[in-house]
Amino acid sequence: MTERLVQYIVVRSDLRNSLKWPVGALIAQACHASTSVIKLFYEDLNTKNYLLDLNNMHKIVLEIQDQKTLEDLSSVLTQNNIDHKLWVEQPENIPTCLALKPYPKEEVQKHFKKLKLFQ
Repeated sequence: MTERLVQYIVVRSDLRNSLKWPVGALIAQACHASTSVIKLFYEDLNTKNYLLDLNNMHKIVLEIQDQKTLEDLSSVLTQNNIDHKLWVEQPENIPTCLALKPYPKEEVQKHFKKLKLFQ
C-alpha cells in the first residue's frame, strides 16, 4: 500500500472548557464516532486497507470550537462527498464529534488545516 491512510476525528472543545464534561466522556465520544464510521464504511476499500495493519493505524484528533462549527464542518464534508459520521450523543441529542472513514491524508487534509490538535 503506497498511500498513507489516516482517520480524522474532530471533538468539540467547548464540551470540556465551558460545559465541563470529563475527559473520559470526550474520549468515549471520539471512540463512538470512530467505531461507527468504520462500521458504516466497512466494505470501503480504504477502510479495509486501514484495518489490515492494526498496529500502524494513524488517527488525528482535532478540536473544534462548538456545536455550530462542528455541524458546519459536517455540512462541508457532505457537500464534498467526504464520508464521515457526525456523532450525536443520546438521549441528550447533542452533536459531540465527527469521524471520517480512513482516507489518504492528501485527499482530505485541506478541510482540517485551521483546526488544532485536541488538548
